Amino acid sequence: MNYLKVSIGIFLVLAASRFIPHPPNFTSLMALSFYVPALLGVRYLPALILSFLITDLFIGFHAITLFTWGSVIVVGLSSKFFLTRKLSRIAGALMGAVIFFVITNFGVWSLGSYGYTLEGLIACYSLALPFFGNTLVSTILFSAIIETIISRKIFLKKIFSRVGLTH
Repeated sequence: MNYLKVSIGIFLVLAASRFIPHPPNFTSLMALSFYVPALLGVRYLPALILSFLITDLFIGFHAITLFTWGSVIVVGLSSKFFLTRKLSRIAGALMGAVIFFVITNFGVWSLGSYGYTLEGLIACYSLALPFFGNTLVSTILFSAIIETIISRKIFLKKIFSRVGLTH
């Protein structure tokens, strides 16, 4: 039951971030993809992916959906290597934004609309840089919010006490 409660919370936060109007790629996507498994454990990675699946049912699936979900999995699994300090966690979340950029834009290029050439690959990544800027800024912002909550011990204390987990 606790897993279900936490999973519903993950869904609500992710859904709010995706449904509230925002500039392209300016969401809590990368921060959540990093911090949920980092703070709650990789056992919540399926809940995160399921939350994406449910919200994508409403937003709409796209040709690179599997690349997007795949990048979330890679970011979530790599989060365990960045847990020691606040600065390393923020660096890990930013690395997650880079992973997301590399994987999803490779997915865009692999669809062939830029041509299967080195020039097409470079064009694909170059044209995606403004979106990457939004991803970086939003990842920094949401990571700072999460880290502020953590540092005040409100987040973990409330989450663990509400779901009956011990820390």
